[in-house]
Amino acid sequence: MFSSLRVRNYRLFFLGQVVSNIGTWMQRIAQDWLVLSLTGSATAVGITTALQFLPMLLFGLYGGVLVDRLRKRPTLLVTQSAMALTAIALAVLTLTGHVQVWHVYVAALAMGLATVVDNPARQSFVSELVGPDQLQNAVSLNSANFQSARLVGPAVAGLLITGVGTGWAFLLNGLSFIAPLTGLLLMRARELHVVERAPRAKGQLREGLRYVAGRPDLLWPIVLVGFVGTFAFNFPVYLSAFADDVFHGGAGAYSMFNTLMAVGSLAGALLAARRGTARLRLLVLAALAFGALEIVAAGAPALWMFALLMIPIGLFAMTVNVTTNTSIQMSTDPAVRGRVMALYMMVFLGGSPVGAPVVGWITDTHGARVGLAVGGAIAMTAAALIGLILARLGGLRLSVGWHRGHPRVRFVPRERQEALAPVA
Repeated sequence: MFSSLRVRNYRLFFLGQVVSNIGTWMQRIAQDWLVLSLTGSATAVGITTALQFLPMLLFGLYGGVLVDRLRKRPTLLVTQSAMALTAIALAVLTLTGHVQVWHVYVAALAMGLATVVDNPARQSFVSELVGPDQLQNAVSLNSANFQSARLVGPAVAGLLITGVGTGWAFLLNGLSFIAPLTGLLLMRARELHVVERAPRAKGQLREGLRYVAGRPDLLWPIVLVGFVGTFAFNFPVYLSAFADDVFHGGAGAYSMFNTLMAVGSLAGALLAARRGTARLRLLVLAALAFGALEIVAAGAPALWMFALLMIPIGLFAMTVNVTTNTSIQMSTDPAVRGRVMALYMMVFLGGSPVGAPVVGWITDTHGARVGLAVGGAIAMTAAALIGLILARLGGLRLSVGWHRGHPRVRFVPRERQEALAPVA
């Protein structure tokens, strides 16, 4: 389960990310709380979130082009330093009492712009740290790392906000970047699995898009994640509506839902690390199960039942995430990996802000249960259709029959299907 941690360079990277991810979650919570306290407006909080994620949606592909041209480790030193300085600047403004809402907007936008390059660089750097044999394990551990921070960071942020104020959360986040920066500086360059960088040339963005378009094993998983991320991953909309409007549990219930989902996500990431392979069949099945569980949760009659369903929902959501990430990285030519990962992250991270108004309108108009059920149904439909497309492209057919007195549905090669067909 933890085999990639035997690689010294990856171990330094992983430990740095443990500290930095906790700081990142602290900043997210403190940032939203500061905007709410300054303006009293939920719309202002939404603007802050949009400013942080919009750059990835608009410029993510260009970030991927840059990442393919640049060396990953120096690039990460620059992006991580930029994010550290942004957090520290916001901390100084807040602690001195001079902060205004537009300062937070600028800081969120600066973080978003740095993420445009930092995200694909971090994703593709993992393969240089561990090589192809340990890639599945390392990607899974990265996800477990992030989910662990999701459990710790908001709790620490809550204690800091109530105890000493939001400024200290920003300051600690800025200082937390010392850990990944130190890890990057201590790495042994000779032990990196360095890939050849793409030369500067015209049309590299189109080249990356053509590469994905010509690879169904890359294109269709990205399309699937796009549908799931846009309509089924909008948990802030769904869970807040269930906490307030359905079960009337308030902030306590909302926090519990998120915590239990994080527990499931952490379990899903650790299981993926243990599994060792990333198959598209697993991706399709996990997306089907995820959508089905959302539909079941939509009809849950009691709060405790809905809360417990958050654990398997988190598990299958993380399985979809990790399996897609790993299969794309392992199937992509290293020369275009930055662009492909940027497209994947743009679709995955950009989908939720785009879909939020749509699922929010459905939830407001028809209720939280209908909204969640629609999201789950879209995920299931997309998984079923894309699963059939991938099966057809792989020369497979759906086989329905009986085995030892039980019905069995599976995909088999077309030649075998024809051999099994009854003779007239």
